[in-house]
Amino acid sequence: MSSTSSLRFALAANRLHHATPDAGLFTWLKASSETIRELDIELHTVGRTYDAIQREGFLSGYRKNIRYPYGREGGLMKLVSRVTIHEATPITLDGAIYLIDPVDPSSIFPEALALKRQCITHGKPFISTVAGAIEWMEVERVMAGRDPLSDCLSAEVIRGQTLALISHDALKAEMVAYASQYFDILSLFERRVATGTTGGLLNELAWSKGWPEDKPWVDRYLSGPLGGDAQIADLVLDRKCQRVIFFEDPHVARQHEADIQLLERAVRVATHDATCATAREVARKWAEAVQRANAG
Repeated sequence: MSSTSSLRFALAANRLHHATPDAGLFTWLKASSETIRELDIELHTVGRTYDAIQREGFLSGYRKNIRYPYGREGGLMKLVSRVTIHEATPITLDGAIYLIDPVDPSSIFPEALALKRQCITHGKPFISTVAGAIEWMEVERVMAGRDPLSDCLSAEVIRGQTLALISHDALKAEMVAYASQYFDILSLFERRVATGTTGGLLNELAWSKGWPEDKPWVDRYLSGPLGGDAQIADLVLDRKCQRVIFFEDPHVARQHEADIQLLERAVRVATHDATCATAREVARKWAEAVQRANAG
């Protein structure tokens, strides 16, 4: 994440999320405008999304909402290069909030897919749901030493949720290390689920930490290639799984890519209820924020 005092985020929203006054973009802004102003967060906003914010009167007078061209004029493409970390990058963004309509064809345009991939590659949040955008502003707020404005990071809320833990083959060891480091936080969840091999490794970890051996720490579903991602997507769609931590490897093609996309699409359908972290660094920052929010 950026070491500068002012965070910078790409911001875009498909039409579904800004077409009406009660749309998702404005739900997020109602919850997060105070944090955006207090933390002096720069928003690098694609044209139509920027215009919608102006139309509805949000962030009035805020000079750090910066307008980019319309998507058709390259606005989203410009943001992709700016989430990379390189001395030649004119502005480095700390992540992207892209509120996606899962049936909008533009959500699978190359620039949209590239924005997500570059965020994962550089360990930055790619946030595609309303619930996730609200929560991430709370994460940044808590990590900046401010009191939370909502209870989305509270132990009480987490205890009523189900968490899915998924990792690609090259990152399974890192998922186990993550679960070991934040075992107490992850154990707060009412239920944990995982795809086959990852679930087996996580149960072995839990038992080694003293979890009762007659009780699985995670409920195991099928492996990803055999349908485990689709099974968890079904839980998300039924509002029976609220959080997905998915350690994705952006450098390897997967035979079951369609199943992975299905799960992520399900999360976006449940936009007001579900969150998804797809980078290891992002999952760690979320866990650190939960620890801080519940300290004392």
